[in-house]
Amino acid sequence: MVTKGFTTCLWFDGQAEEAANHYVSIFKDSRIGRIGRYNEAGPGPAGSVMTVEFEANGQRFVGVNGGPEFTFNEAVSFQVFCDDQDEVDHYWSALSEAGSEGPCGWLKDKYGVSWQVIPDGLVDMLVDPDPEKAKRTTEVMYGMTKLDMAALRKAYAGE
Repeated sequence: MVTKGFTTCLWFDGQAEEAANHYVSIFKDSRIGRIGRYNEAGPGPAGSVMTVEFEANGQRFVGVNGGPEFTFNEAVSFQVFCDDQDEVDHYWSALSEAGSEGPCGWLKDKYGVSWQVIPDGLVDMLVDPDPEKAKRTTEVMYGMTKLDMAALRKAYAGE
């Protein structure tokens, strides 16, 4: 491979640059890179944004203004692992604004991209070898939209 790692390509219907700026404003360690524009060969209008490269939280992306043929769905989502409830609250608020909240820490942003906002330690609780701890935590999580770490920890502890 020419470069290390992978770059995630996101297909938009005209909002690639707007989305890139939105994501860069939310995540630390983020920046806008090169912007490619359509020329007279098309298929978009000459001078309009074709692609925008960006990094969000150190992850490389390219947004493509490809048109309405494809849309996002929940089959692919991005997991945001958070150190504490303040981070959960921040990312949940920023990403769900003008989007939609789903169950169990899932949301769709205003562009239709799916995200999972996950507090630190949750995955360990859900896969704990003690089936009762895992079950209690899972049951409480199923009743939530944005995840509440204190409530999840209480369920895990059996309180």
